[in-house]
Amino acid sequence: MKILGIDTSGLVASVALVEDDVLRAEFTTNDKKTHSQTLLPMLEQIRGMIGLELDSVDAIAIAAGPGSFTGLRIGSATAKGLGLALGKPLVEVPTLEGLAYNLWGTDKLVCPMMDARRNQVYTGLYEYVPLEDTGLGRPGYELRVLTEQCAVEVSEMVEKCNRLGREVIFLGDGVPVYLEQIRKGIRVPYSLAPAHQNRQRAGSVAALGAVYAAQGRRVEASDHQPIYLRKSQAEREREEADGHTGT
Repeated sequence: MKILGIDTSGLVASVALVEDDVLRAEFTTNDKKTHSQTLLPMLEQIRGMIGLELDSVDAIAIAAGPGSFTGLRIGSATAKGLGLALGKPLVEVPTLEGLAYNLWGTDKLVCPMMDARRNQVYTGLYEYVPLEDTGLGRPGYELRVLTEQCAVEVSEMVEKCNRLGREVIFLGDGVPVYLEQIRKGIRVPYSLAPAHQNRQRAGSVAALGAVYAAQGRRVEASDHQPIYLRKSQAEREREEADGHTGT
C-alpha cells in the first residue's frame, strides 16, 4: 500500500510517502514561512526525487486536526484537491495520534501537547498495547487512546498523568511553552521526547494512515473536514463584539 502523508497542523510543514513498510521519502521543515509557500514545492520535490506518479498512491493521509486554523485549512485544501483530482480517498489521522505515533512501541504513557494559546494545549493520552498477531506475520503494537484529544489547561492533563501513576513522555510544541507548569505539577517520572521525535512528522501520519486505511477508515475527499476543537480567534472576537453591542 502506498500512502502519501501531509501534516501542516502546526509550525511544522511535512510531506512523506510510505510504501508498505518503507518510508520512501519525507520532507519536513520547521520555519516561519507559511505552509502555502512550502507545501506544494515540498511535494513536488519529493515527487521528482523518487519518480513518484501521484496517481499511483492508494490514499492520502492528512493530519486532520486539531492545530493551527490556517495550517489545517491549507493542508485540508491540498489533500482534498489531490484526492478529488486523482480520485483517491483520504485517511483522516487525528493530529495528536499522529504525534503519539512518533513514539511507537514505548511502554510509557505518551502525552503530546500542542500550544493552543489562551493558557491551553491541544493534548491527549496514549499507550501502546503489544499484539502477538498484527496480520503481517509478526508481533507489533496497537496505539490505544486513553484520553481523546481535547483543548484543556496544562494542569488538567498533568493531573490526569498523576492519577494514572505511570511514567510519561511529553512531546509537541506546547511542551517548551508550558514546561515550567509541567515540572511544578508532575508527580510521576517523566521525560521529554528528543528533537527527532518531538514535532509533527508526515512519516508518522502516513504510517498510521496506512494502518487506518487497512482498517477501512477512509473517507471521500469531498467529505473531509478539519477537526478544530475550538472556535477561531476571529470567531471568538466577532461573538464578543456582538455580545457587547447586544446583537
